[in-house]
Amino acid sequence: MSEAFESSQSVDLGAFAEEAYLAYAMSTITARALPALADGQKPVQRRLLYAMREMGLLRGPAHVKSARVVGDVLGKFHPHGDSSAYEAMVRMAQDFSLRYPLVDGQGNFGSRDGDAAAAMRYTEAKLAPIADLLLAEVDEGTVDFRPNYDGTLQDPSLLPARLPFLLLNGSSGIAVGMATEIPSHNLREIAEAAATLTLNPSLDDEALLDLVPGPDYPGGGQIVSSPETIRQAYRTGRGSLRIRATWTVEQFAKKEWQLVFTELPPGVSTAKVVTEIEACSNPQVKPGKKALTPEQAAIKTAFLSQIDALRDESGKEHAVRLVVQPKSRNQDPDALARFLLAHTSLESNASLNLTLIDLEGKAPCLGLPAILRQWVDFRLATVRRRTRYRLDKAEARIHILEGRLRVLLDIDAVIRVIREADDPKADLMATFGLTEIQAEDILEIRLRQLARLAGIELEKELAKLQKESARLRTLLEKDSVLRKTVAAEIREDAQQFGDDRRTRIDPDAVNIEATPTVLVGEDPVTVIVSRNGWLRSRSGHRLDLSTLTFKEGDSALGSFEVRQCDALALIDDQGRAYSLPVVNIPGGRGDGIPASSQIEMGKGAKLAAAAAGAPDSVWLFAGEQGYGFKTTLSSLVGRNRAGKAFLSLQPDESPLPPLRLDPDAVDSRVVLRTKKGRVLVIPAADFKELPKGKGIKLMQVEPGDRLSEWAVLTEDGALGFSAKKLESAQGTRGSKGKLLRS
Repeated sequence: MSEAFESSQSVDLGAFAEEAYLAYAMSTITARALPALADGQKPVQRRLLYAMREMGLLRGPAHVKSARVVGDVLGKFHPHGDSSAYEAMVRMAQDFSLRYPLVDGQGNFGSRDGDAAAAMRYTEAKLAPIADLLLAEVDEGTVDFRPNYDGTLQDPSLLPARLPFLLLNGSSGIAVGMATEIPSHNLREIAEAAATLTLNPSLDDEALLDLVPGPDYPGGGQIVSSPETIRQAYRTGRGSLRIRATWTVEQFAKKEWQLVFTELPPGVSTAKVVTEIEACSNPQVKPGKKALTPEQAAIKTAFLSQIDALRDESGKEHAVRLVVQPKSRNQDPDALARFLLAHTSLESNASLNLTLIDLEGKAPCLGLPAILRQWVDFRLATVRRRTRYRLDKAEARIHILEGRLRVLLDIDAVIRVIREADDPKADLMATFGLTEIQAEDILEIRLRQLARLAGIELEKELAKLQKESARLRTLLEKDSVLRKTVAAEIREDAQQFGDDRRTRIDPDAVNIEATPTVLVGEDPVTVIVSRNGWLRSRSGHRLDLSTLTFKEGDSALGSFEVRQCDALALIDDQGRAYSLPVVNIPGGRGDGIPASSQIEMGKGAKLAAAAAGAPDSVWLFAGEQGYGFKTTLSSLVGRNRAGKAFLSLQPDESPLPPLRLDPDAVDSRVVLRTKKGRVLVIPAADFKELPKGKGIKLMQVEPGDRLSEWAVLTEDGALGFSAKKLESAQGTRGSKGKLLRS
């Protein structure tokens, strides 16, 4: 007995856990987190909209308490807590969350700064007019209904959306093992794409993408990603777009001005930007540190030297108005704006992940063309169902009218049959040739109505219905007519509810780089780099550096007269380049800071060379094997602390110290010398300009020999040789050179 009991109750724990977790995961995916492709709604949103329609809040003039709406939704359709329903309704009423809000809220429904909405007992709501595009056809057999959580009522499994609301308002959610981040789009653009695809189902994806240039966020802003980046994200359903705030420059008397940000990237609030600027202007010492890091100190100095005041003037009159007053009226407004873009969320990334519940109930990540194609299929199927419903109603009414016209000619006989017959229905059917439905209709008409029946009015109504019935049959029988009707409806809705694009897409803005050093001062400084990688700076140029001291075992690698706005590039013995702003290098007394605090060299790599100057300064680079090239310093500059591959070297080869070319010296010549004393002088113009790599052969280095030094030739000579003596070493690029003794 006990063995049988134990056998009947035993289960495999792993299989049970797997099945239970899978059921939970699928419930989370389909019933909470991901929107449906067809109507763009999650279940709680769909139930809210349907419940509000059933309450008469679609076309009614008055708002009702939000608590009443939430109570109705919970009591009839939504088996969850009131917070989930109210939070969903609040978001559907926020014009900064949804591009086209579906709920018309009255009261405090929160703010873009993160302020929560008032409690549902204090706010009121009704459906916005655009919600009619989701709900108008719900009672015309267009979608399937399913039992609610207790089986007493029915609610729609989908809403018969007349437009692709999934793309219009977007969606965001996290499920088990997947997430979605669908941006909002402009109604006119999406509607035109859907209408065009409806009329031309063979339209290729690239032509379809031409109609949708990019997302259109509720808060406006500016997309600075390239058009190809946007298209690639749309093709794959995944990507990341760069969004930038919009600003204006307000001019005042005496050439005074201020910067005003009026539009922000999605998910960014003025409160967040103010907090970020305050954190940069007044940074806190990091845990475990006794003082600010050089980078923190540099950023603090830059902010305090450029920004005089910051005010958040957002309110009812201006949804977003962030005012930045400069320290000096002589500053460049665009440079100040770019500086703020670099250090705050005024320019940020917006992810794109088009994961959804498709028409088959699966949860794929689809490209935008695939989404539009599936939605068009859904809309065509919906209109077919609507047409069938309307045709059935029209034919049912036609059938009734035909019966009434048949008995209208002899009303007295009808009355006599009804009064004298034992079974009036059967006798009416036999006497006048009526069907059971027609006879039932005659019996249900009041006598006074029957007496007043007007044949002309009945014939007019019948003719009108027969014409409508023929039109509906044509829709069902001819696919081309159905597609033209659906496309016309889409364009009609777009004309009624469409608006202008808010988010601008400007490909030219891609070339504006927001670099952290844009507004750093141009004060002259001298940067000193040691062989062991210690960095320091001294104010001014033409300094006496003979008094500098170094740590034991260390010495100078190079010194550079630059400005605070310039960059320092470091090259290791493996040819990898690293960069950092000169302003991040501390001044004053001492040995400076280790380069390892600013960059992350690879394992076993050692500092081999350095260069510093303006990004557009031209430099020569070469390795000991005699190959090299010229490039601008910007080729070495990057934001990655781990640097980037720059100079291709042999395993036992090291880079030579870079040479800076004078842009005004058009006939510059370069002197190269090997360890064995061979010297070659070649024109600097023979160097090929490359962004990185091995370069071209500058000098033929014999086996066992290697380049040991080089320099730009001056009037006084170079490398210990007079200019006159070096004349004999002139040659062509790639030659062996001449053996010279100093």
